[in-house]
Amino acid sequence: MTLTMPLLLIAVALVGLSGLAGLFLGRQSPAGQKLAIFLMSVGSGLGLVVAIRCLLGGPDASLDLPWFLPWGSFSLKADALSSFFLVPVFLIPALGSIYGAGYWNPSDRPASARALQFYYGLLAASMAMVVLAHDSVLFLLAWEVMALTAYFLATAETRNEAAGKAGWLYLIGAHVGAVFLFALFALLYRSTGSFAFWPIKAGVLTPRVATTLFLLAIAGFGLKIGLMPLHLFLPGAPASGPCHVSALLSGVVYKVGLYALIRVSGLFPNPPTWWGGLLLFAGAASAILGVAYALAQSNLKRALAYSSFENVGIISMGLGLALLGKTFARTDWTLLGLGGALYHSWNHALMKSLLFYSAGAVERALGTTEIQELGGIAKSLPRTAALFLFGAVAICGLPPLNGFASELMIYLGLFRTAGLGEGARVGGWPLATMAVPCLALTGALAIACFVSLLGTLFLGQRRARLSTSVPGDPPFTMTAPMMAMALLCLVLGLAPMLVLPVLGRATQSWDPAATLRPESLSALMPATWVGAAGAVILGSSGLLVLLYSRMMKRRPMATAGTWDCGYARPTPRMEYSGSSFGLMIRDLFKWALWPRVRRPEVSGLFPKTAELKIQALDPLLDRITLPGAGLLGRGFAWLRRLQQGHLQIYVLYFVVILILLLLWGRSSP
Repeated sequence: MTLTMPLLLIAVALVGLSGLAGLFLGRQSPAGQKLAIFLMSVGSGLGLVVAIRCLLGGPDASLDLPWFLPWGSFSLKADALSSFFLVPVFLIPALGSIYGAGYWNPSDRPASARALQFYYGLLAASMAMVVLAHDSVLFLLAWEVMALTAYFLATAETRNEAAGKAGWLYLIGAHVGAVFLFALFALLYRSTGSFAFWPIKAGVLTPRVATTLFLLAIAGFGLKIGLMPLHLFLPGAPASGPCHVSALLSGVVYKVGLYALIRVSGLFPNPPTWWGGLLLFAGAASAILGVAYALAQSNLKRALAYSSFENVGIISMGLGLALLGKTFARTDWTLLGLGGALYHSWNHALMKSLLFYSAGAVERALGTTEIQELGGIAKSLPRTAALFLFGAVAICGLPPLNGFASELMIYLGLFRTAGLGEGARVGGWPLATMAVPCLALTGALAIACFVSLLGTLFLGQRRARLSTSVPGDPPFTMTAPMMAMALLCLVLGLAPMLVLPVLGRATQSWDPAATLRPESLSALMPATWVGAAGAVILGSSGLLVLLYSRMMKRRPMATAGTWDCGYARPTPRMEYSGSSFGLMIRDLFKWALWPRVRRPEVSGLFPKTAELKIQALDPLLDRITLPGAGLLGRGFAWLRRLQQGHLQIYVLYFVVILILLLLWGRSSP
């Protein structure tokens, strides 16, 4: 047996127990957090080394031991696919623990810092166990620990009432999804006789059973990843929790759910065409509506939370394309579809974490992330503004950063479904090309969303509600992880050729029965040209900035006001806000957003001060689910009358039920 699995278990143990010592130290003692950072860094570093070694061609590792439960076994497996997802599972928590030293330290947060760092490590360890689990019983146990620790992290700030409500919704959604997963794995065991994640042989499952399993997987994992319309329980937790926790929830926990969906979908030998089509178009709808919801939000963290559903949709589109490739025996579709989905999983984990960390820097300096209360803070937080801009360019899929390369792979695969592209065979499934304009529309909406956020937050004049003295950029412990993520976004964008072999091996692990050659992906994706074009764009932009700065240094500087739109004395109240910037786009999606508009009533010669307020609620959650649950609760309130607390009443209930059962048994044939 190789040392791969023992080393991974040691890494998981170090990460999971990293915050334990801090529980026994003083509430304001920094020693516990320093020890947690050290153990988290060592464990994550060890896990990353082992996972990358496996990705670069190392042998698969497995471990199968009996345990105390009567079902299944303690079965783990590390192949290329699971190792691929272990990279963000170990990397992002390590950077987040360093970030937390400046953002959420015990001296400033004595009531919650110790518990937060303990659950932070436990969540990272549980995610690693979910990815490594090769048995459905062990998978469900790790899945439950992941859900509970995510809840405790989201509600770490006990005095935050909004966080408490959002955490409860998150926990409810996690357990509703778990019900579907219990049904999925129970039916899978009944049909195959095994709890292990082995590929299912052709002919073992009837079409009806296979379809039921697939739909249960979509429902169970869709509630974890936020595939619309199954997203309704999720956005509140990242929007209300600490920012490095929000980055972990939106950037990594969703990826673990996507890994599970990818893993289970790869078990079926002959998926019908509509499976891939369902994921493809559900992903397209989730991508478009996710960014539309993000554009309508008035809170930065909530906008970033909804933006994650956009990227989940893009990844689901790639998975749907891969399933279509498996159906039609088109290895080029599978390689480009799943390769693009996996690549975007890495990219989104980095991009979204960078943006949430930037939001944390804004929150630390100004005490709020409400978009309408912020503005003109780029001069006070120049490094934060630059890093947020970096993450925004990446997440919008613009070259030369990493979001462009992964989306390009999905584009190329979708074009090939119509028989287009260099070397593509004649024929295909042209219906899939309808997803191309959806992906293009998603990119355009993402650009509009982040232009609005950048302009409203960092540019223009400072809002009147902000104090005149704004502290500068956060300490190095916060900016260093942000700069590391920005650097990784740049490397993955300029050198996609380095990632293609890894993507090929992970795709081969997803469908080992197919004749997938990892090196074939290099022939399908023009990675060298993408990297070269990105380098040219980056070099040209840098040269223009350098020439402009030198030219401006030689000229005398004069101070003048900005364009005043014809107003004699413009004030911050006259600037564009996030609501006004995206008003036309929100009107286009009014059928999905259902915005609540409160217009001021202006009357009389001297009207009172009034304001226009546009609130974009989640239609499924705030307009349907929560009111429906309240109505159901009020409707069943009369059942409380049955609980009288008298023994005689309960005996009477038993007698009545027994009589009814006897009558029913007598009447039945």
